[in-house]
Amino acid sequence: MTSKKKKPSTPTKAKTKTAAKSVKNSRKKAPAHKTAKPSLFWRLSKWCLVLALWGGIFIAGILLWYAKDLPDITQSAVFERRTLIVIKAADGTPLSRYGESKGQNISVSEMPDNLVHAVLATEDRRFYDHPGVDIFGITRAMATNIIKGRFVQGGSTITQQLAKNLFLTHDRKIARKIKEALLALWLERELTKDEILSAYMNRVYLGSGTYGFDAAARLYFDKSAKDVNLLEAAILAGLLKAPSKYSPHNNPDLAKERADIVIGAMIDAGYIKKSEITAADMRLSLPNKQENNNQNIRYFTDWVLEGVDDIIGHPDMDIIIETTLDATIQNKAQNTLVNAIETAGQDHFLTQGGIIVMRPDGAIMGMVGGYSYAESQFNRTTLAVRPSGSTFKPFVYLSALQNGWKSDDIIMDAPIKNSPYKPKNFGNKYYGEVTLETALTKSMNTATVRLADTLGMGAILKTARDAGIIAPLNRDLSTALGSSGIPVLQLTTAYATLANGGIRVYPYAITRIINSEDGRVLYERKTPKSYTRMFDARQISSLSKIMENVINNGTGRGAQLPYPASGKTGTSQDSRDAWFAGYTDKVISVVWLGNDDNSPMRGITGGGLPAQIWKDVMITANQRTATIANFKTREEQQEDGFTNMLGRLFSGNTDITPTESSKPFSNLND
Repeated sequence: MTSKKKKPSTPTKAKTKTAAKSVKNSRKKAPAHKTAKPSLFWRLSKWCLVLALWGGIFIAGILLWYAKDLPDITQSAVFERRTLIVIKAADGTPLSRYGESKGQNISVSEMPDNLVHAVLATEDRRFYDHPGVDIFGITRAMATNIIKGRFVQGGSTITQQLAKNLFLTHDRKIARKIKEALLALWLERELTKDEILSAYMNRVYLGSGTYGFDAAARLYFDKSAKDVNLLEAAILAGLLKAPSKYSPHNNPDLAKERADIVIGAMIDAGYIKKSEITAADMRLSLPNKQENNNQNIRYFTDWVLEGVDDIIGHPDMDIIIETTLDATIQNKAQNTLVNAIETAGQDHFLTQGGIIVMRPDGAIMGMVGGYSYAESQFNRTTLAVRPSGSTFKPFVYLSALQNGWKSDDIIMDAPIKNSPYKPKNFGNKYYGEVTLETALTKSMNTATVRLADTLGMGAILKTARDAGIIAPLNRDLSTALGSSGIPVLQLTTAYATLANGGIRVYPYAITRIINSEDGRVLYERKTPKSYTRMFDARQISSLSKIMENVINNGTGRGAQLPYPASGKTGTSQDSRDAWFAGYTDKVISVVWLGNDDNSPMRGITGGGLPAQIWKDVMITANQRTATIANFKTREEQQEDGFTNMLGRLFSGNTDITPTESSKPFSNLND
């Protein structure tokens, strides 16, 4: 039996094609002579490196551009100079002197460790580690500001602050910050760390005209900076944040709170241990100051001095600051307030007050920040935030006039029942349907709240902002009756807008700063070429007529003058604050009475003692103040220019003399 040999199998056509295609594709996918394409990461890294190089070249160019000025700038360095600052009234009368033989220049090696560490803990913990500019500090500050959504922390080192004080102005331009950083690096090269820290601590401003820690220690504690204990050192270091606000003479409680924060920072930085703090370390003795009403001018001059840095930077020469203050008006305001408190204070539980007198252009002619500067340096006209009472009501009624209401339109004055907020009228008197003029003249609370509810608080707050009140205002109906706190200075500025027929001005006091050695003018205020109109003049005229009626027939009769004036009384809850605010065609003035501890007064309302004080001060102020030039906006100037041109063309008269009726403010209250 023969076996049959098996025939070898042959591939089919389909298999042959598939194999051939596979070989062809494999050759295409992996050619031996080609390289792989660069990854996306590699391409991005390459471009980032290119951009970084060009960015570095650009930054280096900027630094070299600003560095070319450094040799000239650094020639002006004076490390141990104590300047003399004289502040004068408008007539040239000297008001105050600062920087005269106060304190000694002492090195950090002579200062207590607690004082040096308090400064380092709050201002620059890495001072002895960085080269003058702290990149870590700047990064941390930027991150904090981004998280908070606002500027809350700066990254300047002590060396940068010294550079700014020695060489630069205090503007916020990028160029100044670049120069400040470059100068800080230069200082680090020229001086030792201890020399830089000593220069800083001997020059920095610490309030009440004191420069340097030794001067401040002698003023506040009647001792050298070499002898301060831990708490005193912390208080002094705390002044760096805000000299007036945290002054132990202005507000001991606030100074102590700030000192606790400083001590906490020292503990956190490892300079001290909480367990090692003794009673002696925390002992505080503020020397008693004798009564001296002549020192009250320092409320004004301290405020002026704090504004100098923003104008010319920290002065390294003796300077004279000329101001707008009228010495006669100032003395009248000061004496009137002091006498009123001394006469009525004990029976009426009254201990404090404040007065500002302002020209319609914003010039401060008088500022009394309290009963006694010797007892308390806290300026109640610029720093205190007190409920304004019914002096805020004119802005409610101005909002109504802006929204089409008329002074003779009707509003209901009756108890409010269908609302969570149920204010009452003074003496529980209600008048039913009244006009807006009557409601404001008699200072009716329920009518004002109904009006505010109709208008909406948004419109009222905008009116107050446009007038010049920048303090935080609560967005509720109680604000219409003056529940929100407003500094005296801001309320005076807002009333100046009313006095100006709706044109906004800004308060100022410095007119000129000169070098007292050679008479060189360092700064001179220029009158604005034009102003901004915030409100229609006709609406302001209507409001001023109503407020004139307040003085003639309403709650402000105690403030009547022998000529037209507009004003408003104000009394906060339980007579904790009593105000009178008003103006004539020449002067605006605001008077506030109250107590620092917010305790109630007895029997004092805005229409009583504040109105009497306001009247006495305004009579003197009006006698000494001339009507100033008319305020015009840019649009009004252009319109007047075109009208005058037509008048000259058609009349041929080129000598146009303003008549009495065209003078500013002359018919403000007609």
